Amino acid sequence: MIRIAYHPCYYLDLPEGHRFPMDKYRLLPEQLLYEGLFQRDNFFAPDKIALEKISRVHTKSYIDKLLSLQLSKQEIRKSGFPLSQELVDREQIIAQGTINNVRYAIESGVSMNIAGGTHHAFSDRAEAFCFFNDQAIAAQYVLDQGIAQRVAIIDLDVHQGNGTAEIFSTVPEVFTFSMHGKANYPFKKEQSDLDVELESTITDEAYLQLLEQQLKEIHQKFEPQFIFYLSGVDILKSDKLGKLNLSIQTCKRRDALLLSYAKHYQIPIQISMGGGYSPQLRTIVDAHANTFREAHRIFA
Repeated sequence: MIRIAYHPCYYLDLPEGHRFPMDKYRLLPEQLLYEGLFQRDNFFAPDKIALEKISRVHTKSYIDKLLSLQLSKQEIRKSGFPLSQELVDREQIIAQGTINNVRYAIESGVSMNIAGGTHHAFSDRAEAFCFFNDQAIAAQYVLDQGIAQRVAIIDLDVHQGNGTAEIFSTVPEVFTFSMHGKANYPFKKEQSDLDVELESTITDEAYLQLLEQQLKEIHQKFEPQFIFYLSGVDILKSDKLGKLNLSIQTCKRRDALLLSYAKHYQIPIQISMGGGYSPQLRTIVDAHANTFREAHRIFA
């Protein structure tokens, strides 16, 4: 059974007019249930994560400051969300969902989190809607528990996984791969183990061919034993914050390509949803739902 992390707190009340499409966290589970590919038993509600797991990748001073709601006005502005106890609780629950996904991915081949993909969270600061880096925390957990000795974080969001790159810059057991828009935020990028910067003019077929080539090279060089996949849908041409020109069908084929790779080599894969900022909410939900549809088709 494919297990999916979801908690009602994933939806957070934001000020009217805020640009983050928070409603997707309500609508996506409803859509998946409506289609009948997944039942309520597929979903589980995570608890709050233990702080010692967070402290393996985030600094104590940052954790203490965030938990006590002591971020400065500048830090709050850079984070993108109003600071509140509800937000801090939410971030801890999302991170635990990704950790829970690890065991379920080992059991079923794939496991997914309705939220997460908080790749802009650095070891010592929040940035761009990201506070605790869920996949970084879970990747370190995989190493600490001896579940795998080689972990790949494959980040296909339109924005570089700058926080993830910083956290694992000196950890050879974690291979960080980010394929992102060259002209997109962050404008000062970090150094991943492999960064592929995409021109805004890249075509659908060229994108898929490039991804397939990179996956082959990663497998030859690193042979991951566990994969964390950030499946952001802000690569779409309709996305307000992205600068690529890719179709929703290409986004779906991207997911199928990576999921098929993991299935072929029998590598457990955890998926967090990442970004998506198209003007029409139904486009965001449909693109995210495609990731779940492909996971069901390939693994169920």
